[in-house]
Amino acid sequence: MKILSIISLSIVFLIGCNQAQTSNNNTTGEKEKVSETNEMVLHVLADTVFTFNNCEKGKIPAGWSQYFTGKGTGTEWQITDDNGNKVLAQLSDDNPNYHFNVIVYDGMEMKDAELEVRIKGVAGRMDQGGGFVWRFTDADNYYVVRANPLEDNVVLYKVENGKRTDLPLLGKGRTYGMDVKPLGSGWNTLKLTVRNDLFTVYLNGEELFQVKDETFKNAGKIGLWTKADAVSYFDDFQVVSMK
Repeated sequence: MKILSIISLSIVFLIGCNQAQTSNNNTTGEKEKVSETNEMVLHVLADTVFTFNNCEKGKIPAGWSQYFTGKGTGTEWQITDDNGNKVLAQLSDDNPNYHFNVIVYDGMEMKDAELEVRIKGVAGRMDQGGGFVWRFTDADNYYVVRANPLEDNVVLYKVENGKRTDLPLLGKGRTYGMDVKPLGSGWNTLKLTVRNDLFTVYLNGEELFQVKDETFKNAGKIGLWTKADAVSYFDDFQVVSMK
């Protein structure tokens, strides 16, 4: 598995980072313009760990795009410092409850994948924490699974036409996800495997539950998600193709 200094994948392709570590097995070398910018995006096929240490603080990583669904004025993803370590953060803390913050990588589309990320819930009165999006087609249509330190639970949803719906667990039905041990204010590791219509969710190395759903059948972008006023940090975002 390759470690890519996030959005700083390469000096040649992306702006604002100092170095890149890539492999011929993991990238095509093809360049594509990001919408509304002249920056170049490195297309990544699979087996990648995005890290953020070489990215510029205070900016969204090059090659990524941010969106939001619902009410509110916007979203604020950027690189920030966490005790000497650079992380990708969602910092907007004044959005209403019906507001979903999303950031996706523009150089990757997948149908089946294994995703893993470290998450730290920093603040939020209405919501905290966050998780993954996958099979993302636009700001109103995608899957998401998130871990919430305020509720100490993990829930998998679909967002279809802007409406978020929690999905039933295999063997358990509609339970609004699963309660977990207190997540606290430190780092937790969320993992997801996606194979066709079967989604398996893990937290801190332990399998939690499975969900089956066929709403979104095609490949889409992958990324990260928070809700409402959740200020959250993300690091070591791992993506493995499940072809």
